Amino acid sequence: MASDDGRLAGCRACLDAEMERRGAWPEDSPWLREAFAAVPRDRFAPDRLWRWDGWAYVPIDLADEPGGWAAELYSGVDAAAVTQLTDGRPSSSLSAPSVVADMLDSLRVEPGHRVWDVGTGQGWTAALAAWRAGPGLVVTTEVDEDLATFARARLAEAGLGAEVLAGDGTVGGVPGGGQVDRLHATYAVESVPWSWVAAVLPGGRIVYPWGRLGYVALTVADDGAAAHGWVHGLAQFMGDRHGPAQPSSGPAAYAQVRGDAEPEACRVLGRDPAGLEDWHLRFALRVAVPDAVLFTDQGGEGPATLVHDGDRSWAEIRPDADGGPMLSQGGPRRIGDELVAAWSQWEALGRPDLYDYGVTVTPDAQWAWQGDPNDGPRWPIGRLHPAAW
Repeated sequence: MASDDGRLAGCRACLDAEMERRGAWPEDSPWLREAFAAVPRDRFAPDRLWRWDGWAYVPIDLADEPGGWAAELYSGVDAAAVTQLTDGRPSSSLSAPSVVADMLDSLRVEPGHRVWDVGTGQGWTAALAAWRAGPGLVVTTEVDEDLATFARARLAEAGLGAEVLAGDGTVGGVPGGGQVDRLHATYAVESVPWSWVAAVLPGGRIVYPWGRLGYVALTVADDGAAAHGWVHGLAQFMGDRHGPAQPSSGPAAYAQVRGDAEPEACRVLGRDPAGLEDWHLRFALRVAVPDAVLFTDQGGEGPATLVHDGDRSWAEIRPDADGGPMLSQGGPRRIGDELVAAWSQWEALGRPDLYDYGVTVTPDAQWAWQGDPNDGPRWPIGRLHPAAW
C-alpha cells in the first residue's frame, strides 16, 4: 500500500508540474491548484479503468496493475480517463485535468455560492466545486444510479458535504427547488435546456460543453429572460444519455453512412485541404454546419478528409491523378459544398478565432454569433438533421 501511495503522490506531483509548465493553472482562480491537491483525481476513480489499445477498450484493474492504472489515470493534462463502457463505447469518464480546471475557472465559483453540478459521473468536479463553495452548497445530479451511488460514497469519504441525487438533470429544475448561483454541466448538449437558465439567478453563470466541440460560459441576464456568453475553449464530451445519440467519427461511421454509393458530384476543390487542420476553422465549420462530422483518414487510398452528416450525405477530399484536391460527394444534400461555403464565409469574416464566437439562449430560440451578440453574423442552434443528434 505504501508503494501505491507513493506512486499516486508522484503522479499528482507530475500533473501539478505539467499544468504549471503548460500555463494550465488559471491565473484568475488560484484556488483550483489547491483544490486539485486537496481532492485529487485518484480518490474519485473506480478500481477499473479502460484503455484503448487501437482495436477495442481493454480493462486496467487497480488490483492487478496498480502502476498501469495510475499511469492511465494520470496519462496527461489533456487526457480523459474512461471509467465506464456501455455497448463497447465510453459512457463515463474523468475529464482531462486541463479542461476541468478551465471550465471551473470559467464558472467563477466563490465561497458561499450555491452550485448545481449536472452530470455527476464519479463526483470529481462536484468535489472541486464543493471545496470552493463550502459544505451543503453543491447539489449534483446523475442519471446513472450506479454512478450516483459511487460518487455519493466518494464525496462522503472526502467530507465535502455535497448532495448527490439520481435523476435526469436535463429536465426539471434545481433539486430541492429555488435557484443557484452557478450551474456546471459535464455532458454535451447542442441546445441548452431552458430549465437550466431558469434555475440560475440573474447574473449567475452556466458553463456547459456545446455539442461535439467546445464549451461555453453563459451569464443570465438581469431580467432572467435570456443568457449570453462566449466560447471559452475546445473539448469533446459525451452527450446527454437521454438525448439523441452523437454522430460517430472515424472510418467505420463514414462507411456506414456512405455504404457502397458512388459519388454523385465531383469537382476540383480549389483550395488547400491542409487548411482544415486549423482548429479555429474547424470550430467555425462546427458552428455553421453543426451536423457535419469531419476527420482525417490516413488509410485506404492515402490521406483524405472525410465528412458525413450521420444520415445519408457524405463527402471526401482526396488528391486526384495530378495530386490536386478533388471534392467528391453524394446523398440527399451536398454537405461538402456546405462546408466549403462556410469556409469561405469564415475567410470573409477575417478568419476569427474560436474565442470570437458566442451563444445566446432565450425561451424560444438559440443562436450562435460571431464578434457581437447583437450585430454580428448569427447561426441558429438546434435545427439539425434528425439523425445527427
